[in-house]
Amino acid sequence: MPVHRSLTARRSRLSVIGILLAALSLLFALPSAAQAADTDATPSPSTPPRGSAHLGMGVIEHDGQGGLPRDNRAVQTEGVDVSSHQGNVAWSTLWGSGVKWAYTKASEGTYYTNPYFAQQYNGAYNVGMIRGAYHFATPDTTNGATQANYFVDHGGGWSRDGRTLPGALDIEWNPYGAACFGLSQSAMVNWIRDFVNQYRARTGRDAVIYTATSWWTQCTGNSAAFGATNPLWIARYATDPGALPAGWGFYTMWQYTSSGPTVGDHNKFNGALDRVQALANG
Repeated sequence: MPVHRSLTARRSRLSVIGILLAALSLLFALPSAAQAADTDATPSPSTPPRGSAHLGMGVIEHDGQGGLPRDNRAVQTEGVDVSSHQGNVAWSTLWGSGVKWAYTKASEGTYYTNPYFAQQYNGAYNVGMIRGAYHFATPDTTNGATQANYFVDHGGGWSRDGRTLPGALDIEWNPYGAACFGLSQSAMVNWIRDFVNQYRARTGRDAVIYTATSWWTQCTGNSAAFGATNPLWIARYATDPGALPAGWGFYTMWQYTSSGPTVGDHNKFNGALDRVQALANG
């Protein structure tokens, strides 16, 4: 065989091999690309156990952690929120650092109560703080009224002692599955309405609503149904609270960081201590 034909045949074989290698490379790359595209649709294998949720659990993941609040002339009162993740809290230390009010997780769904609730809820009160309890909502497990009853029956009640804040509904990203708990926007609004109506029927107070504007927009369609009745506790880890959900012209409380200088998430009450007391008094 002439030399030039031999070279031509060798080049052809190399070309075919190159094409095959490229095809194989593309074939193996496709599954990883598909997996990447499906990240938001597939539940994480590291889904936390039921009962471990707490205020702001999804805020960093979905909205991020920004800077601490800018210094401004508005009078605000420092507060914290805690759950079982903090265990027994050194309340005297927090009081000494300037914290004047606190919320403690009492319950979740109708299947969990905080084992540290008594130490945390009563401990805050005993050092002089104005305290309240919150409920982590799981709208995919039972209806709103049922969860409101469970909350009230497990520490979420209210008393006119001047030191107890109305209960708070923690309604945010679902740490155990779909962000909106599988509910449509209208169904979510109805669930929240059932909860706050039942809470008022049981306690005589309008529950505080804790949420993030981004979640509220996604999962309620940015409903304005609660702004006239339920105090807003906005979650945003940034230098300011940002845009508020529809219906609320101002926030009552602002959770501004999950990594404060002391234990628990840190919050600002939108007013001086006498305004915190006014909310407690009803």
